[in-house]
Amino acid sequence: MSKMPPYAATENACKLCKPLGASLAFRGIEGTVPFLHGSQGCATYMRRYIISHFNEPIDIASSSLGEKHAVYGGAANLKQGLDNVIKKYQPRIIGVATTCLTETIGDDVPMILAEYKEEANSQLPELIHVSTPSYAGTHMEGFVAAAAAAAGQLTEQVDKHDGVNLFPGFVSAADLRHLREIMDDFAIDAAIFPDYSETLDGEALAEYPLIPKGGTPLHKIRAMGGAKLTIECGWTLPEKTAGTVLAEKFATPLARLGWPMGIRATDRFFAELATVSGREIPKKYRAARGRLVDSLVDCHKYLSGKKAIVYGEEDLVVGLVSLLVEIGIQPTLCASGGKSGRFAEAVAEVVADFAPMPQVYEDVDFYDIEQQAEELEINLLLGHSKGYSFARRKGLPLVRVGFPIHDRMGGQRILHLGYHGAQNLVDTITNTLIAKKQDDSPVGYSYM
Repeated sequence: MSKMPPYAATENACKLCKPLGASLAFRGIEGTVPFLHGSQGCATYMRRYIISHFNEPIDIASSSLGEKHAVYGGAANLKQGLDNVIKKYQPRIIGVATTCLTETIGDDVPMILAEYKEEANSQLPELIHVSTPSYAGTHMEGFVAAAAAAAGQLTEQVDKHDGVNLFPGFVSAADLRHLREIMDDFAIDAAIFPDYSETLDGEALAEYPLIPKGGTPLHKIRAMGGAKLTIECGWTLPEKTAGTVLAEKFATPLARLGWPMGIRATDRFFAELATVSGREIPKKYRAARGRLVDSLVDCHKYLSGKKAIVYGEEDLVVGLVSLLVEIGIQPTLCASGGKSGRFAEAVAEVVADFAPMPQVYEDVDFYDIEQQAEELEINLLLGHSKGYSFARRKGLPLVRVGFPIHDRMGGQRILHLGYHGAQNLVDTITNTLIAKKQDDSPVGYSYM
């Protein structure tokens, strides 16, 4: 891990806040309303980022604490807020995430929720909770923590069954739909969790639903402990995840894989599915792999030797680096606002035998990234929209991937995973470099 200069202040953070990630995870559970225990501004800020990326409305409830609650506590507001949500939305589940304010003043949310259940005069929806102060992590850590909390609080002891749990991490809605297609093609009865492929990328409807359809069904979550295998994807996962919760609580077998991005990681993912299903890899995926390899030969003259900066969520960056070195692009700087402590090791693993070790920085902002990039020769940036200002100042092309993408349409429909996702990224990266060369030419050209 490369060293950064002494910290002064954060300028254009390369991360978002922890309860935002929790809200996204809760949105991937059927019939759930995300609820932030904190000020109204937190919910408004998170809705703004989520809506601008997914181009879908999202309701995030709030206990709407003010100045006096910082002194006297927010229990009364939390209970009143739950009453309002139950009356208006009639949810099956309410996912309560804390914020900086409520963590700082020391509100005991599990105790408050227990009191609320005792005081209730009618049947309540499921109430799940997770601790997510922003000063203790990023949106990715909030996402993982909320998924782990849901797995711990909603699952039940059931008989063993032939189902498989798939925890892909914070991927796009298109990725989730593609993973569902893959599992169906292997005839695997899968619980994909959390699944916001419909709740945050749904159809046009005549009437606005207060709670959109979709999400991982509650009955699937209840039974996850009885699955014959949990497949959990991620390069930099913490000690406690939904997968480890199930392993500890029910002895559910756990296989941890990196994100299936690029050829090698996707090969490992499909090999695992072939083993657990007892089936051969379907022909259409073998053919997609072959087309991908063929395209790498076609694109090689445009990609070979190019150098890139990759930034964003740690797992996404590692997956992108794995793909880039396979197609001949050298990552020279990898950066993330996260600080898992596993980032550099994961990058080293995927670049081994393919490319020199890039500079790797965690817990950085875009000021840091620009400072470190001053002496580097770079052809390309890969990351989310928060890097656009940097790309514009340096005159570098930016391939937008990850979250948030708020200056282009379709961020939720970018396919990153599997052979099909790799093909999509290879074509996008190649065409971005061709367009840059074409635009910079004094005469231009119209034929490759």
